[in-house]
Amino acid sequence: MELLQINLAELFRTETPVLELVLRASVLYLGILLLLRIVPRRTGGELATIDLLFVVLIAEATTHSLGGYSSITEGFLVILTLMALNYSINLLSYHSSLVEKLISYPPLLVVKDGKLLRRNMRREFLTEEELLEHLRREGIEDVKEVKAAHVESDGHISFIKSER
Repeated sequence: MELLQINLAELFRTETPVLELVLRASVLYLGILLLLRIVPRRTGGELATIDLLFVVLIAEATTHSLGGYSSITEGFLVILTLMALNYSINLLSYHSSLVEKLISYPPLLVVKDGKLLRRNMRREFLTEEELLEHLRREGIEDVKEVKAAHVESDGHISFIKSER
């Protein structure tokens, strides 16, 4: 029965040099992080940019370890590299405001004192209808009731009501 003949040595043997796997994972991680930094923050949905990047790359590496690579070890090396990079960038951003600014968007004001800031809305491809929908979800009937609204770094829109 060929089905039960498993060559464990072949299963865990690496064909690609370890340094090449680490370098490929690092370049992809940092390159995609850079690309995600230049797209509007609402593109990623509910996840912060760095979290989205991490999940996508882990899924991709896992897919290859299941069939694209010739060994499980290569897949684990790529996943380990991605985890180390993700941890390092999170650690650096916690300790360095410069790194935090590089990987996270600052909040973007889209409503100020009941007035829509259309230029900022345009930067995020946020239509008036979408903004009003978010207002209704928060129980706010009219934009004039809003002191400030921000598109946060993870794409959520936060509101501060006027105190009338």
